[in-house]
Amino acid sequence: MEKQKTVMGLILLLSVWGVSAWTGEIHGRVVCDVCGDSSLGPEDHVIEGAEVAVLCITKSGEVLNYQAFTDAKGIYTVAETMPESDRWDACLARPISSFHEQCTQLGEGSLGVKFSYNHPSGYSHIVRTFVYRPTSVPTYCI
Repeated sequence: MEKQKTVMGLILLLSVWGVSAWTGEIHGRVVCDVCGDSSLGPEDHVIEGAEVAVLCITKSGEVLNYQAFTDAKGIYTVAETMPESDRWDACLARPISSFHEQCTQLGEGSLGVKFSYNHPSGYSHIVRTFVYRPTSVPTYCI
């Protein structure tokens, strides 16, 4: 609720200045593939505290870097309100690190995701799940 109030306040402030405001949001998940079998099952779990970097290029050519950490549900979020003319054009999300004791190796296909951001104001883009694997597979997986 507090986040909504902050975003609405920024939109109101920008509209008072006569600038058309735009708000974008990017979010995704980070999980531990415990058995390293490339399929998410009941033995797998989310990773809290994983670091994700998001780099976005705006329509005006500015490069913006964001740093996000996953919450207790393994979800990270990046959001920004800016003038419509400076909105995100393309972004790259990539995992940086996992602070989980066992799941520290990035799974295949989890190096990063590049995408165009062409959503209207107030909509979000969901990035596919980033997967970490343990350095050794537990015996119950074999």
